[in-house]
Amino acid sequence: MNLDPDDTECAFRHEVRSFFANPLPASWRARVRAGIRLEPAEYIAYQKSLAARGWGAPTWPLEFGGTGWTATQLYIFESEASRADAPAQFHQGLELIGPILFTYGSAEQKAKYLPRIISADDWWCQGYSEPGAGSDLASLSTRAIREGDSYVITGQKMWTSYAHVASHMFVLARTSVEKRKQSGISLLLVDMATPGITVRPIDSLDESHHVNEVFLDEVRVPAGNLVGEEGNGWSYAKALLDRERGVTAANALRLSNSCVRYARQRCVRAAAVGC
Repeated sequence: MNLDPDDTECAFRHEVRSFFANPLPASWRARVRAGIRLEPAEYIAYQKSLAARGWGAPTWPLEFGGTGWTATQLYIFESEASRADAPAQFHQGLELIGPILFTYGSAEQKAKYLPRIISADDWWCQGYSEPGAGSDLASLSTRAIREGDSYVITGQKMWTSYAHVASHMFVLARTSVEKRKQSGISLLLVDMATPGITVRPIDSLDESHHVNEVFLDEVRVPAGNLVGEEGNGWSYAKALLDRERGVTAANALRLSNSCVRYARQRCVRAAAVGC
């Protein structure tokens, strides 16, 4: 197998490297190097700059507004972004709910939400974990009861990253009680401005605020906000978590590239002073 880049891939690398030749703010780069999160407004600004270039959704198919890049192109993009100390794109919309929507969502959901995910006009958070359903997610107790053209959601979510700034949340809720606990779970899209939602911060050891607990008290959402089929949310959740593992792999690539680069720089400096 020939793993050497061809002329097209070399040209693509040059294109990406040229894009990142315009330095990002020094404060961003310093925090990326230190492994510190950017502020939400900074993630949004970065996402908008990529969207303006047509690179807002690197892993998405062309038909849904993505780049349609090959695996090699994705590797090149991530490598060059890491080389430039660029942040990873915020993934809740792009890599979690976005792909679920373009795979299982209705035409109306795709038209409404996908462009706003790419443009960062919407910020999504993930309503999965609960006080009694963390690693055993299928034990969730949040309920969504169908009433006419709406679902009424009641329950609590925990460890919800950036719920305090999110415009929307995708929520796993139980729409029926079945013998098999993985059954009867549905996936619903919730506007965070809907009455009945309370967000409370959870203080973490790094003394930053990015996780929260979210209380849903008879939150009424349109029935059209159901993703796919009622009761099939567990299947969608598993597909979404597979995407989340892909995000972890991309972050590991960035980290390994950075470690190699910094190690080389350290060796050069050590040689210069005769160590």
